[in-house]
Amino acid sequence: MFSKKYPTYQSDFECLLRSAEFFHLVMEFRNLDEYEEKARENLSKNALNYYRNGTGKGLSLQWNRSCYDRIRIHPHCLRDVSERSAKCQLLGIDMAMPVGVSPTAMQKVVHPEGEIASAKAAEEMGVIFTLSCLSTTSLEQVAAATPNSPKWFQLYIYIDRNLTRNLIRRAEKAGYRAIVVTVDTPMFGFRRPKNTLSLPSHLYLDNFTSERIEGLKEAGEGLNLAGYLSSNVYRCLTWEDIKWLVKETHLPVLAKGVLRADDAMRAVECGCKGIIVSNHGGRQLDSVPPTIDVLPGIVSAVGDKVAIIVDGGIRQGTDVFKALALGARMVLIGRPVVWGLTVGGQAGVVDVLKILQTEFDVAMAVSGCSKITDITRDLISFDNTSCKL
Repeated sequence: MFSKKYPTYQSDFECLLRSAEFFHLVMEFRNLDEYEEKARENLSKNALNYYRNGTGKGLSLQWNRSCYDRIRIHPHCLRDVSERSAKCQLLGIDMAMPVGVSPTAMQKVVHPEGEIASAKAAEEMGVIFTLSCLSTTSLEQVAAATPNSPKWFQLYIYIDRNLTRNLIRRAEKAGYRAIVVTVDTPMFGFRRPKNTLSLPSHLYLDNFTSERIEGLKEAGEGLNLAGYLSSNVYRCLTWEDIKWLVKETHLPVLAKGVLRADDAMRAVECGCKGIIVSNHGGRQLDSVPPTIDVLPGIVSAVGDKVAIIVDGGIRQGTDVFKALALGARMVLIGRPVVWGLTVGGQAGVVDVLKILQTEFDVAMAVSGCSKITDITRDLISFDNTSCKL
């Protein structure tokens, strides 16, 4: 559907035809849920279960979404919103809107262009792209394909510190703007057998080839790479290791996977420049609270000392609005990007981001907000005590 490569059109008539066809393509999907429905038709059962499902019964996965539905918006009226801007800045990076792309593993499983297509879409839309270290495209290749856009690199701290250092140095050299360290994974969460995924034989975790990391082949001998990396996750990780990471790199470090106010304060004390309020998309531990539920307490504890970002459950522009009203500086989306990538490659991800952008713009306008700083706490309320202030 989106795979057609358009030539350069010269005549007005050809331009009109191109615009009409593009309009038809965009209008086919009116919201992010429709992208997910279409992606279900295109993905193998194993791939769909891996990306769609959570851990355990999927309670936290469900709560991430349902808690947003319990938040009410109280709009101002009679405000001049004839000129609006969603532009914002985070850690010195200018963005077209406060939405970024979460690190999501193994994207070539759903589309042959994988992470490069997603990164190019983020570049086109003027938002931050976060590359998973478990990507099927190397961090160098993604950087080379999108030289003019800001990118972050997600990292696990491994038992082998040389392996961790290798990834840090390569991210620095390639021009990534921040390190996103995952802090909620002393081990990978329990996945029911139907929710596991093995890479096809032609795909690789391309940041971890022996050509890129000296000695890796010998270290992983007798194990598949995924098993090697899983066994190498540092299960003794403490805040001292976060301090080590902050000292190890000149890039700002963001702690991803924080759900408690006291942990957020520790992250600040260790030198982190950002906190990503995240429950790993409900994929690590079932029954943890939805991210939007714990966001206000973390914002209250940390204040404006660092950038606070939230992910999990964002499916429409009003969700972005609600998260910002509760104190987040930006939101990250993961699964919707996978659905867009599955359906239409780069153009599909662009359309997913455009849908969110349009919906967010409407939410701002109807709520009487002409700029991001107009979105304040008094504009929302909870209608259910299960979503706490």
